[in-house]
Amino acid sequence: MVWSPDPDALRGRVAVVAGATRGAGRGFATALGESGATVICTGRSSVSGRTASDYDRAETIEETADLVTRLGGTGIAVQVDHLDPEQVRRLAARIRDEHGPIDVLVNDIWGAELLKGGPAQWNTPLWEHDLDDGLRILRLAVDTHLITSHHLLPLLIEEPGGLLVEVTDGTTEINASWYRISVFYDLAKAAVNRLAFSQGHELHPYGATAVAITPGWLRSEMMLDNFGVTEANWRDALSPDRSDGHPTAPEGFAQSESPRYVGRAVAALAADPHRARWNQRSVTVAELAREYGFTDIDGTRPDSWGHSELVL
Repeated sequence: MVWSPDPDALRGRVAVVAGATRGAGRGFATALGESGATVICTGRSSVSGRTASDYDRAETIEETADLVTRLGGTGIAVQVDHLDPEQVRRLAARIRDEHGPIDVLVNDIWGAELLKGGPAQWNTPLWEHDLDDGLRILRLAVDTHLITSHHLLPLLIEEPGGLLVEVTDGTTEINASWYRISVFYDLAKAAVNRLAFSQGHELHPYGATAVAITPGWLRSEMMLDNFGVTEANWRDALSPDRSDGHPTAPEGFAQSESPRYVGRAVAALAADPHRARWNQRSVTVAELAREYGFTDIDGTRPDSWGHSELVL
C-alpha cells in the first residue's frame, strides 16, 4: 500500500515553525500543513524585506505559508528575527491573542550555511578561524533557540501534550565521536541536541515532550542550486558525464531527502498520542520513518545517516 498523509491528523492544532523560510523549515511547515494544522511560519525573509537575513535568496515566509494553505492547512506568515528578544516577545503576544495555546514548536532557526564555508574552509583550527564568524554561528544556532523557547514555551505548556522539536545536524550518538567542520560548527550542532535533552527535563512535569531531530542529506533549495538541478530532476546530479558546468554529486546523494521528509517525521510525532516516549531523545528522520511508516514525497524511505556511517 502506498503511504499518504492523513489530511485531518492535525486539524485544529496550532504549530509554530521558527525558521520556516526555506530548507527543512519549509519542509516542517508544509508537512504539518498537509496534515491539516494551522502553521505560523516565521523568519527574516519576507515580501516586505529581508530584515537581517544572512542569505541573499528569493524564498520568503509568505511563499511557505501559501504552500501550507494549498496543501490543506492554514499558513500564517510572521516576519521575525529570532535573535531579537523583543520581536519574539511580540510574536508570543500575538499568538496568544489570536490563537491561544500552541501544540507544536519547531526550533529550526539556523542561517549559518555561508558562515560555515565550503569544504576548503573546513577543519580550520580554532585559533585560525575568524572569531566574529564563529561566534555568530553560535548565536544563530543556539541563542535563537533559547530566545524562542523562552518566549514561546509558556504557550506550549498551557495544555498537556505539547511537542517541542529541536532541529540539528547529527544525533547525539553520531556527534559524540565525529568532529564536525570546525569547533564552532561542532559545538553548535552538539548543543542543540543537548537543548532537547535539557528542555525535555523541564517540560516533562507539564506533560510536554522535547525531541531533537536531524534530517539527512537535505535537498534544500541551496543544495539543489549547487548541483544545478530541481526537485523534479535531482537524480541528474549523480550523472558522471555532466556538461552543464555544475559538479557531479557524490554517490551518497542518492540517499538524500526532500525537506518534506523531515517535516513528515514531526507531523507523525505530533499525531502520536504516546509521543512522550520520545522525550529527551535525539533521532534521525529514518528512525522515525521506520517507526511510523511515512515516506518521502517520492515514496521512498532514505536513510542518509545509515549510509554515511557505512561509508565512514
